[in-house]
Amino acid sequence: MNVPKKAMILAAGLGKRMRPANNQRPKPLVEVGGRTLIDRAIDRLADVGVETVVVNIHYKADQIRDHLSGRQDIDIQFSDETDALMDTGGGIAKALPLLGDEPFFTHNSDSIWIEGMGSTLANMAAHWDGDRMDALMLMAPTVRSLGYDGKGDFDMNDQGLLLRREEARVAAFVWAGVQIVHPRLFNNCPDGPFSTNVLWDRAIEVDRLFGIRHEGIWMHVGSPDGLNRAEELLSAA
Repeated sequence: MNVPKKAMILAAGLGKRMRPANNQRPKPLVEVGGRTLIDRAIDRLADVGVETVVVNIHYKADQIRDHLSGRQDIDIQFSDETDALMDTGGGIAKALPLLGDEPFFTHNSDSIWIEGMGSTLANMAAHWDGDRMDALMLMAPTVRSLGYDGKGDFDMNDQGLLLRREEARVAAFVWAGVQIVHPRLFNNCPDGPFSTNVLWDRAIEVDRLFGIRHEGIWMHVGSPDGLNRAEELLSAA
């Protein structure tokens, strides 16, 4: 198993749906189960062998810098978006010089989970195939996802290839906020801010966007309700 040595945590968003829980602090510093969201993400990445984490920052950026300065277990670098938010795809593209030429994890700061069988991130690394994949996305069953009330994002075939949800129906899976990405996904990407959806759709067209089913319990902590439900589940686990 070849685990990526670098990862990016997307932490630059305004987190408007989380208010008022993040009125005085950015959403990545909101605590759930006694630990901040961003520390939970870094813990997972460090445990699986990631050595460097790049964090993009915008809203209340200094608070995130100050908080993470206390971590000595992993190399943390920052991609500064204080002048302009770059959206998901633009944020990763801006950070590519820090991430290098090899595959890397991306991890949304509001994505947490209870493990199923073994380590989710290690399982992703074991299934990564750079010859066939431009991205391998962690997929959670839509109907079992905590803190998520949408219609799902993707369907997935037996080989793991992803297809977009058809309009007016519920898709089987929602993206769980974590992926392994090869930098080539960003070849000829748009300039400035843009959504990663642009690149995912391009990868779907050439059968290079894959998913892997999450076997644990995934929680989207994007709102006060999602935060409360995650607290309840973690306290009962």
